[in-house]
Amino acid sequence: MRVSSQSVTVVALLADPDAPTEIAQRMAQRLPARLADRSGQGQRFEVEVVSEPFTAGTEDLPTLMRRIIDRGRGEDWDIVIALTDLLLHAHGSKLVVDLSHEHGVALLSLPTLGGLRLQTRARRAVEEAVLGLSGPQATEAEEPSRSQPLGRFVSRFAPIHSGPVGEEEAADLRYVVSGLRGYLRVLFGMVRANRPWRLVPGLKKALAAALTTGAIATVNSTVWSLAEALSTPRLVIAMIGSVTLMIGWLIIDARLWHRSTDTSPEEKKRTALYNASTVLTVAIGVIVCYVGLLVVNLVWALFILNDQVFASMTRTPLNATDYWTLSWFVASVATVGGALGSGLESDEAIRAAAFSKREQDRRHMLQDDQSDE
Repeated sequence: MRVSSQSVTVVALLADPDAPTEIAQRMAQRLPARLADRSGQGQRFEVEVVSEPFTAGTEDLPTLMRRIIDRGRGEDWDIVIALTDLLLHAHGSKLVVDLSHEHGVALLSLPTLGGLRLQTRARRAVEEAVLGLSGPQATEAEEPSRSQPLGRFVSRFAPIHSGPVGEEEAADLRYVVSGLRGYLRVLFGMVRANRPWRLVPGLKKALAAALTTGAIATVNSTVWSLAEALSTPRLVIAMIGSVTLMIGWLIIDARLWHRSTDTSPEEKKRTALYNASTVLTVAIGVIVCYVGLLVVNLVWALFILNDQVFASMTRTPLNATDYWTLSWFVASVATVGGALGSGLESDEAIRAAAFSKREQDRRHMLQDDQSDE
């Protein structure tokens, strides 16, 4: 697609709900000016953000690209950049971006940009896509150089490289990630897309149970004696065991483990990524809760414990190490109590952290929209 240097190019950021929409809205504030500066042709840009669930997990990539193209035809848009936080596959590799110069469309999968500096990487990727689609298309014999806009996908976002495009596909240029480095980038990108910090407020009842357990345990003389007798390796084992129990219970109780009836190698890899991202997401949320419990228990112990009472029960004077050891042990005990309390939580609150569940929710939304039409 070639845009006249004297016209205004209308760029639509078609974003999936939730995180992609938030990212698109933030970048839209500065994107027109940055694109105008980088184009170097006096070109002006207008950016619109449209939030709608355009993805569906049951569709293949060519079908999804055709849906985006059809969506853009009904609007007064010159370029459409579709943003999703779902993982997409292309011929066994994980898709970064699909581009169609003929239709002025690009589909960007955010998880492949990694888990760090996502907003900045997404903005740069969108800039490269827009400048590439508004410029001349390279021929098949010309490999995109790093001096050209699209070529910078490779240099800026390694280990991204160009991928094969089928003859019947709408895209004419594709970038993918592969290999161990690409797998890790996608995995952390999926965890970032899940936003694990949202799991903490979603476990209100579990945290209440854990705090109650910790408050009671802190004033229990038997717990004092146990904490005094435990060595550092045993405290570490207790911490790991309690955190693992909490993670496992949340995944099992809320049915977060993703299963697929498709036995193809590509689907097996996708399922493994889903489950790995779910485990890491829940683990981060639980670890944050554990650290919070440790801090609260330490403050509570500093406030409530009495030197003389503690010494009479344990036969050792109360010192700074005792405060730390007791708080650490109580945090592990409280986490087990929190695991039991998590059974009172709504499954939907916990499933919000599961990548595959969010995909199913969007699929249902699409079906509902289609039935209403």
